Amino acid sequence: MSVQNNPLELISLCRECGSEFAGTLSKCRNCGGSRLLSHPELGDLSIAHVDCDAFYCSVEKRDNPDLADRPVIVGGGQRGVVSAACYHARIYGVRSAMPMFKALKLCPDAVVVRGSMDKYAYEGRKIREMMRNLTPIVEPLSIDEAFLDLSGTQRLHGLSPAQSLVHLQNRIYKDVGVTVSVGLSYNKFLAKTSSDLDKPHGFAVLGRQDAMEFLADKPVSFIFGIGPSFASKLERSGLRTIADIRKLSDKEMAKRYGDHGLRLAKLARAEDYRKVQTHSERKSVSAETTFNTDIKDIEELKDKLWQVCLKTADRSKAKNLAGQVVTIKLKTANFKSITRRRTLSQPVQLADAIFRALVPLLESEANGTSFRLIGAGISALSAPVGDFADLLDPQAAKRGLAERASDKAREKFGSNAIVTGRGFRLSQTRKHEGSTAESLPEKIQVEDD
Repeated sequence: MSVQNNPLELISLCRECGSEFAGTLSKCRNCGGSRLLSHPELGDLSIAHVDCDAFYCSVEKRDNPDLADRPVIVGGGQRGVVSAACYHARIYGVRSAMPMFKALKLCPDAVVVRGSMDKYAYEGRKIREMMRNLTPIVEPLSIDEAFLDLSGTQRLHGLSPAQSLVHLQNRIYKDVGVTVSVGLSYNKFLAKTSSDLDKPHGFAVLGRQDAMEFLADKPVSFIFGIGPSFASKLERSGLRTIADIRKLSDKEMAKRYGDHGLRLAKLARAEDYRKVQTHSERKSVSAETTFNTDIKDIEELKDKLWQVCLKTADRSKAKNLAGQVVTIKLKTANFKSITRRRTLSQPVQLADAIFRALVPLLESEANGTSFRLIGAGISALSAPVGDFADLLDPQAAKRGLAERASDKAREKFGSNAIVTGRGFRLSQTRKHEGSTAESLPEKIQVEDD
């Protein structure tokens, strides 16, 4: 049973069985457990952030016990990037999105696992369903983390939100075999902040009484969303800590830094009035691929561009979305990122339309430079308005009809039922690369921002 909160008295929560008691205890009176959490507002807080701990790596270690005590990196080959690193690997400085060669230089003994997004997505869905069994108000942030609003659930479950979250933690560990960390507070900013305070398999609380004091001496970069560049700009203005920000009015912060300044001023006072949203608006759909070897030949680059355009189009069609802005992303051999966008007369969804809109942008950058990555995407999303003919390209309508027919054939008979000449050439290249011992398959990454 949950305990009624007296604002002057601590409430203790057993992390092992979920029991609550008034006052402080050294051991749980029900199960004898020693993992206890105490806070005076424990019974009044209902906004939570639940984050799986090194999720991809945890799933791989679960499936292969031999990896339990090894540093593990999930990601592509030498040419790829780190998708995830376990806490053991992070000790050496390995981080997600880091080039794989750099990660292996920092941690040469790491075990590299290619990973399976299908497997991670399957486990993520199971965890998401467990969350929704607690409350219908779940806002997913990624495959392995979400905000939960547990307001009003005590009447349904007979447990305080804190107790329900302990039971969720334990059930996820028992049924899925991975640990999660929980942050509990009265708004999303503080819930997210607190979930990072006690990892892995942690449970941290920030209440109204302690949030302001807790934040005061933290550097401005402690606030989520403030990158190194903005943090340096703030520090040059004498704003080094969150307490420094509080010395300026909202008006002054907005005047200096625009909307970011106003947001920062409010978060510095622990104010965040955003509600937990069950649906978030999709901003873009994209795909990218990292090459096995650097490419500078324009025709090869066009082949790779077609590959990611097709992947983007497939995902867009599955979501019944089209985009009026098309984007190409390139990364040079020395890791310089280049992004170019183009706004079209109306939203597009077809791979052919995305590809042809991006080819001129590719040609303007492919001047002999060697590239290691290419990506394509659409944004400014809306419902499809139908394929349109182009007076300057009389064959566009025919190609659109052919692509739609190809989609139906691939849906019915498999992805290789019908391929374009460019697609066939790509498949032959992959077969040839796969026949050599040192070649590593390329990784396609689909992003929904």
